[in-house]
Amino acid sequence: MEPVRYHVLHETSYDYGSPISLSQQQLHLSPRFLPWQLVHEQRIDIEPPPTWRRDGLDAFGNPVSWISFHAPHESLRIRSTMNIAILSHMPDAAQLEASMPWEELRERLAYDAQPPQPEDLEAVRFLFESPHVRVKHELAQYAADCFPAGTPVLVGAHNLMTKIFEEFEFDPEATTVSTPVLEVLENKRGVCQDFAHLMIACLRALGLSARYVSGYLLTRPPPGKPRLIGADASHAWVSVYAPGTADNWVDFDPTNNLLPDTEHITLAIGRDFSDISPLRGIILGGGSAEPEVAVTVVPLDEEEIPEALRVVD
Repeated sequence: MEPVRYHVLHETSYDYGSPISLSQQQLHLSPRFLPWQLVHEQRIDIEPPPTWRRDGLDAFGNPVSWISFHAPHESLRIRSTMNIAILSHMPDAAQLEASMPWEELRERLAYDAQPPQPEDLEAVRFLFESPHVRVKHELAQYAADCFPAGTPVLVGAHNLMTKIFEEFEFDPEATTVSTPVLEVLENKRGVCQDFAHLMIACLRALGLSARYVSGYLLTRPPPGKPRLIGADASHAWVSVYAPGTADNWVDFDPTNNLLPDTEHITLAIGRDFSDISPLRGIILGGGSAEPEVAVTVVPLDEEEIPEALRVVD
């Protein structure tokens, strides 16, 4: 199967209201290199130009840029553009059924008299609590009926994804970035970030390793309508550790009740949102400005890049 090619534009704008005298930022806006994700071109343009910039990898292997400003400025514009191709990588039902029984994997990952096997060490870091993911008995109880005895771990994860999709309502007004997962569980409302954190928390409460994935999801305009520039948004989903599969990790999208494939573009992977926020940092001065964010995902095999999205040197 031929890869699906995309052009992605992610724009972030800050108008501070008064001068910023010092600013340091960390950017997770460059796509991760994966066996099924081919990055043909990517760049980040920043206005005003930063005093200092360094590009590298973070502790989780994600591309990251660190920038700082030492001169006063009242606004900040960051424009990330990329051309990327996604290969189909979604496992079928037989592959889910062939995954290890979840209790066996839980015992294999557990800290007891024997240390984890060397091949599991990378996964163990995604087993414990993190800033946005609590490990509580209530979460294990919520997920318990998805994991009957002997259930293959990926079948149980699929059951949990479907349960969250069916029992929770997408509501962008119900939560903030800091809403605890237990509150999301109680109110059964939230957005993709909340549903990803909740699913991860449930899996970790059962003793399984799960990662938070940030990226983009292609949204299609109504038939006969043009694609609106800036109408797309960042997305979040879950990656579950399953040794023996092609990449040892399999992705699940509880917001849409599907296994990500060629319409999901991966930016970064971490323990939760706090590890891979697209833009975070500190500023000295300015007002209480909120960022304006616009994302556009264009499938290149279906249409040309709109003129407004092109990068001009």
